[in-house]
Amino acid sequence: MNEHQQVEILLVEDNPNDAALTMRSLKQGNFLNKLYWVKDGQQALDFLYCTGDYAARDGDDHPKLILLDLKMPKVDGIEVLQRIKSDERLRVIPVVVMTSSNEQPDVTESYRLGVNSYVVKPMEFGAFAEAVAKIGMYWIMVNRGPRP
Repeated sequence: MNEHQQVEILLVEDNPNDAALTMRSLKQGNFLNKLYWVKDGQQALDFLYCTGDYAARDGDDHPKLILLDLKMPKVDGIEVLQRIKSDERLRVIPVVVMTSSNEQPDVTESYRLGVNSYVVKPMEFGAFAEAVAKIGMYWIMVNRGPRP
């Protein structure tokens, strides 16, 4: 199995500190073993569509969950979300926006495009870790989604 197979969580986060904290929180809940981190929206699209650096990845092997930041370089999270939710093959993947933006237009647009959940990143370390652990628990362990 290569590192891109059987990804349960695709983390799309440009901030290395937020990514590290997210991964640490997921590891504590035993959700890190099948996580793949990309650092911008273009990498996320390349990963999902098996292009660029991910051209050799199996296009039928989709993550079970996408944790998506909104404010990113190259391609922002809103555009990534729009592409995911407008694609017949990808739209069933739950997408949880995890962002520092509490702006109502971002929330409204995310839900209009089909986001499954919108979480504003808590600023306090403990609250952030707890929020990530709950997200992992619900979307990976509790939620039942379609399987290929």
